[in-house]
Amino acid sequence: MAIKKEKDTGTLILELVDKLHEERKIAKDVIFKGISSAIQVAAERHFQVEEGVFVSIDEATGHIVAKYGDQELDPITLGRIAAQSAKQMIIQKIREAESDTVFSEFTGKKYELLVGTVTRVDAGTAIVSLGKSEALLPRSEQIPGETHHVGERVKAIIMEVRKQGNRVKIVLSRAHPEFVKALFEEEIPEIDERIIDIRAVAREAGYRSKVAVTSIDMKVDAVGACVGVRGSRIKNVIEELNGERIDIVRWNDALQVLIPNALQPAQISDVFTYPKLGRAIVLVTDDQLSLAIGRRGQNVRLASKLVGWDIEIMTHDELAEALERAERWFGQLPHASPELTNALIEEGFLSYNDITMTDDEGLAEFTGLSKEASDEVVMYAEEYADVMERSVEEERRQAELAAKEARLQEQADADAQARAEEEAQAAAEVGLTEGALNPDALGGAGEADGAVEVAAGAESGEIDAAAEPDVVAEASTSGEVTDRSAAAPSDADKPAE
Repeated sequence: MAIKKEKDTGTLILELVDKLHEERKIAKDVIFKGISSAIQVAAERHFQVEEGVFVSIDEATGHIVAKYGDQELDPITLGRIAAQSAKQMIIQKIREAESDTVFSEFTGKKYELLVGTVTRVDAGTAIVSLGKSEALLPRSEQIPGETHHVGERVKAIIMEVRKQGNRVKIVLSRAHPEFVKALFEEEIPEIDERIIDIRAVAREAGYRSKVAVTSIDMKVDAVGACVGVRGSRIKNVIEELNGERIDIVRWNDALQVLIPNALQPAQISDVFTYPKLGRAIVLVTDDQLSLAIGRRGQNVRLASKLVGWDIEIMTHDELAEALERAERWFGQLPHASPELTNALIEEGFLSYNDITMTDDEGLAEFTGLSKEASDEVVMYAEEYADVMERSVEEERRQAELAAKEARLQEQADADAQARAEEEAQAAAEVGLTEGALNPDALGGAGEADGAVEVAAGAESGEIDAAAEPDVVAEASTSGEVTDRSAAAPSDADKPAE
């Protein structure tokens, strides 16, 4: 009877192990170890000892042996212990093993694109089923403006996997730059085939992304392959990102080429790179300044992330002002000299804050100063960096005020000129309107004026002969009328000389 019970227990153990292995993908040896550990704890409680109990399970038959010294538990007692006392411990061990399995599985899938189904939404966080495991899609990792609903299938990448007790927390993301990269890999076969390589991705989720690509095969156009025929490939990516704008940038190892590519569509005049500061100063014309910076600085910010350098956009006038200001302030440093000023400017240092980004050894390396002198320069810059920044801000504020006043004055002058032109035009229109309404009045007035002039001429005794070319009757003050042509002496009447 005892043998039958032992066989039944062994069979049950094997069935349990097979079921857990199939359903939960836990290795059989891990399950056997968990059961052994649980029975060992229960047996120690039975014998009221803390150690010395040995438990083994035959993985072929499921036969369990538990000993304390030379004393062996009989199968009936052992079965009762395994069924009652060890039950919770077995469950715990299995959960731990399952947790380890899930952790190992998803840790290796970090940044991998997965498709899951939303099972519920809690305070904006979507709970996504990934088969036998669940994951979280927090609101902070969702694309701004999107909402998810129960039953919806969503694409996301695994951003983080961590243990919390016996549970594994899987965090998904649709806002991470790697999500854009994963979508490109899914849509563009050349990337999956390693013909095209994605070198960098910079993203502000929901608004704009920049993706730098290069081609391993010179015959394949990396940018054209990513865009697709009539934009078919990139269109699918944009739709998944809810209309997010994507700039595909051609990668180049030379910063002089890569930075202008990253700042497209702006046209760049020149690029100056300063490795010691990790900074690039980009010169643009006035009409390209706002385009290079982008709305709220987005274009230059994404370009900086893409190339890994701090990019500062300047016009030629702004650079000239910055250089003049740097020369003026660097002249106040300890151990100041033209050589020190030139050395600092040539390495891209334009302010005291820039100097504080290096140490005395780094400064001594390219300035020729001693370590002690370099330390004094750095300490001075740290002390007066805020003063310089306030001075710069005040200069900018004054310049902006002056520019604003100039614009207001120009506008006022333009408005005044426009009003004067309107008044002149209105006056001309009024005169034309009166003439059109009474054309005879204009002629009558002219005749009346002429009569007045004749009368005036009669009173003064002077009338222009041109008024009457033939014979003009002239009225003198005495009232006599004479013929002007007869009164005028001719050359024949002049006395001979």
